[in-house]
Amino acid sequence: MSTVSSATARGALRRRIRRIHIKPSRVILYLFIIAMVVFTALPLWYMIVQSFKPLEEIFAYPPRFYVKNPTLSNFTELLSAVSSSSVPFTRYFFNSLLVTVVSTVLSLFVCSLATFAMTKMKLPFKNGIFNFIVAAMAFSAPASQVTTYIIVNGMGMMNTYWALIIPKIATAMYFFLMKQNMETIPDALIESARLDGCNNFKIYWKIIMPLSIPVLSTVTVFAFVASWNDYYSPLIYINKDVLKTLPLALNMLQGGAGQVARAGAMAAATMLTTLPTIIVFTACQSKVTKTMAHSGIK
Repeated sequence: MSTVSSATARGALRRRIRRIHIKPSRVILYLFIIAMVVFTALPLWYMIVQSFKPLEEIFAYPPRFYVKNPTLSNFTELLSAVSSSSVPFTRYFFNSLLVTVVSTVLSLFVCSLATFAMTKMKLPFKNGIFNFIVAAMAFSAPASQVTTYIIVNGMGMMNTYWALIIPKIATAMYFFLMKQNMETIPDALIESARLDGCNNFKIYWKIIMPLSIPVLSTVTVFAFVASWNDYYSPLIYINKDVLKTLPLALNMLQGGAGQVARAGAMAAATMLTTLPTIIVFTACQSKVTKTMAHSGIK
């Protein structure tokens, strides 16, 4: 019996192998996709490798995508170079992390709450308000910088963390993405929750937020990257060194004398400032495509 069963299994395996037909065009397509992935990942790999190269390998020609003698001296040099000023490097990192996390969390809360009110509650003129918000997406960020500066200065937020957080909370694109997603949630589900005695905030927190995890993940990526890489806002609104963020610290390393000697520290700083955005995007990337499929953005 065992011999017969094994022969049957082998026969079934042979028939299954015969049915598998690998088309040459599909193989070529997969090889092309792999080659493009490797090609697009080369800058990221080169940045990581540069941060561990000694100075003589950084300026070697032609440039190499590997390191012969890896070293951590670039990171110690970074700490000593920035710490030689009145503000240590860790302070710049803390400022960027604080501003980015707070602005991202507040963006998620404010935009999602406003979207819930706009889509699932009876509000007067909500279509006009939505059209006004969509119209705001037509204007570039520099077009509103003068107005934003007047508001920030008039509210007394200059040289505070709030000057870097408040203007980033309510963004038209985040609102648009969330509205497109929340419109797919059935109204019958909301009405059933109201019949069970749930108030509006409980519906928002217990039903809307769990069902909006894909779009929340997408907005998290956009808000985090935009705030983390923001160079203009701290340059304009912050004069105190103790409140400045990482982009300004990188600019300080690039400027002045000793740029060649600081090339290793600059490579390490670039890697450290890019790493958080990579981590956030990697953690949320599976949700981004799903959100774009329901948002209408191509």
